Amino acid sequence: MLSDQFTSIISLIRHSQANAIRAVNSELINLYWQVGEYISRQLVAAEWGDKTVDELAEYIASRHPDIKGFNRRGLYRMKQFYELYNNSLIVSTAETQLQSIEKQTLKIVSPLATQFNLSDIRKTLLVQISWSHHLLIMSRCRIFEEVEYYLKLSIKERYSKRELDRQISSSTFERVMIGNQNISPALKEIHPDIVNHFKDSYILEFLNLPEDHNEHELKKALIKQMKQFILELGKDYLYVGEEFKVQTGNRDFFIDLVFYHRGLQCLVAFELKTDRFEPEHLGKLNFYLEALDRDVKKTNENPSIGILLCKDKDEGTVEYALSRSLSPTLIAEYKTKLPDKKMLQQKLNEIFDNLTSGIL
Repeated sequence: MLSDQFTSIISLIRHSQANAIRAVNSELINLYWQVGEYISRQLVAAEWGDKTVDELAEYIASRHPDIKGFNRRGLYRMKQFYELYNNSLIVSTAETQLQSIEKQTLKIVSPLATQFNLSDIRKTLLVQISWSHHLLIMSRCRIFEEVEYYLKLSIKERYSKRELDRQISSSTFERVMIGNQNISPALKEIHPDIVNHFKDSYILEFLNLPEDHNEHELKKALIKQMKQFILELGKDYLYVGEEFKVQTGNRDFFIDLVFYHRGLQCLVAFELKTDRFEPEHLGKLNFYLEALDRDVKKTNENPSIGILLCKDKDEGTVEYALSRSLSPTLIAEYKTKLPDKKMLQQKLNEIFDNLTSGIL
C-alpha cells in the first residue's frame, strides 16, 4: 500500500533529522570543550589573566555579534566544563578512540585545535547530552561522583532538561547510594548488577496526596500519574497492571501493582503500605513472588523481585527482617514531599565514613 511506503519515507526523514541533531550537538559540545581547554591552559600558564577573558568576550560581542553564548559567563562555563572532566576516565581515552582519518580531518577543519594540541571529545559520553543538561549538572552537583551519576543517568533514561532537574531536586543520587544498603542477600545473589537499579525511598510529590491517605487512594493516584511514577522508578519499567490476579488452589489473590523491568528481565511486584513497615509484611510479598515465578514468569526471565513500598520504616527492623530473607525483596519508603537534600547528604556521608573506617 502507498500509505505504508509513505510511512517508511517519513521514518527515514525523522531518523536523518535525529542524526543531524546529534551531529550538531556533538560538534557544539566539542567546541565548548576546546574553547574551555584553551582558556584554562592560557590562565594556568599565566599567559592570560582574568581581564583577558573579559576582553575576549568583548571582542566577540563587538566584532562578531552574530556569535552567541560567548560572553564572560559563557566562557567561564566552558572553562569549568573542561576542568571538571579533564582528568576523568570519561575523556582520558578520547584521543585513542579517534581513528587516524578522523585526526586528519580535524587538522583540516580545525587548524587551531591542531596547532595547540587541543583534545577531541566527540567519541565520549559528554556529547550525548545537550549543553543545557551540562549546565544544569555543573550548577547543581556537589561532588564528581554525583556529576558522573547524573551524566550517565541522563544518557540512559534520555531525560529532558526538565526531567533531569526533577531527578536532582528529588535527590536521586543520594537515595540510590543509600538504598544500596537495604537490599536482601537473595536479591544481590540473583542480580549481581542490582546496584543503582533501586532506591531506598521514592518521592511521590506529584500525587498531591493529603497526609492522611489510605492504600486505595495511594494506588489510584499512582495509576493516574503513571508516567510520572515510571519517571521516578526508571524508564526500564513497563507497567503490567494493577490488582494483578494470581491463583493458588481455589483462592484468588491480588498484587497491588506489577511491572516488568527490561534491564533485569523480570517481573517486579509492588505491595503498598500506608503505615510503618512491619516484618510480617514480608510474608505476603514472598507469597506473591512465589506465585508469579510458578505461574506467570516465562522460562527465559529471571526470578521476580518484590518491593514493599511503605510510608515509613525503621532501618534496624528492616536490616533484621532482610538478613535471613531467602526471597529477592527490598523495603523502600515513599514520601509525598521533596526530601531534605542536606539531610540525605549527611546520611550518605555517614555511610562513606563508616565504609572508610572499616577499610582502615
